[in-house]
Amino acid sequence: MDLLLASTPAPEQTGGGFDLFGIILWPLKWAVEAVLVFWHWLFTAMGLPAADGITWVLAIVGLVIVVRSAMIPLFVRQIKSQRKMMEIAPELRKVQEKYKGKRDQLSREAMSRETMALYKKHGTTPVSSCLPLLVQMPVFFALFSVLNDVTKHATAGIGGVGLLNAELTEEFYNAKLFGVASLHETLIDAINTGNTAAIIILLVLVVLMIVSQFFTQLQIISKNLSPEAKTGQAYQMQKIMLYVLPFAFVFSGVFFPLGVVIYWFVSNLWTMGQQFLVIREMPTPGSDAAKAREERLARKGKAIDASGKVVPMEKYLAEQQRLYEEAERARAAAPKRQQPVSKQRAKKQSQKQPGAKQGGAKPAGETDAGAAGSRPAS
Repeated sequence: MDLLLASTPAPEQTGGGFDLFGIILWPLKWAVEAVLVFWHWLFTAMGLPAADGITWVLAIVGLVIVVRSAMIPLFVRQIKSQRKMMEIAPELRKVQEKYKGKRDQLSREAMSRETMALYKKHGTTPVSSCLPLLVQMPVFFALFSVLNDVTKHATAGIGGVGLLNAELTEEFYNAKLFGVASLHETLIDAINTGNTAAIIILLVLVVLMIVSQFFTQLQIISKNLSPEAKTGQAYQMQKIMLYVLPFAFVFSGVFFPLGVVIYWFVSNLWTMGQQFLVIREMPTPGSDAAKAREERLARKGKAIDASGKVVPMEKYLAEQQRLYEEAERARAAAPKRQQPVSKQRAKKQSQKQPGAKQGGAKPAGETDAGAAGSRPAS
């Protein structure tokens, strides 16, 4: 424990004074360094060269595995929240149309209350669908900071904030992917130094990062949305983000160190695989993915029962027959509701009934037969 504490310096104080951002990131940087050092030790124990670039790249991949595995519960919650947001989109649109054009304070407050009540009723919020990204961003910034500090710490002959000691920092600084691109090197750095091989590697990885981000979004809106959800405002926002978000990485990717680009690209691959499994096995009801799953199950002689479980087709058909019979019995037992009619129609219906008086009141004692006999022959 004493050795661990000795290798863990306090948050750095910059010459410019109080560094709030550095203090906030310090615990995350410590955790990121710990994970990187663990995976580096593991791969080194397996026989990989300690100072080789591929060893540290695999350590970054290990960091992705740890972070994304820890976020699986948040990812499941995100998927459920996204589905609910899409499902309630028509109801949200009704609320918005109800208060359309009303700019007064009372109307805005009423619209906000009804919207929040709708979120509470369905157990979702717009923020819930962004939780994995919001949780991952601090880790992303921590890794960015660790890689940015490698050059400074290696030059000063010191280690990082945690288990990344001076010796490992020197190895990390000197490690090069394929022997040509340093993990702390950015595209701008490669251009300034004329490192053509590093420029090509970084350009390829930035493009792959952007393409994987695009297909990650495309997976959701192309296969896993019901027809009703595709008419809501949330769907339109997702379509916009489909094209806007990848282009944002065109500019930011230029300033990302190679290690950060690798982290983000591998994380996108994880997301794509994770979403593929979720969309395939737990698709949104009514979506194209749900129809495809039903067709796959039907070919295997299976179907999805009322509780959402996969059952043999015979059991599913028996359940459908039972539900149909129960619905028929409930319909037969339910009291028939009489449709409201106008006074004029009610009067006509009463006149058509047997025994109803025709042509006004008859004289007392006059029968229908007598009335008929008193008519002149035609």
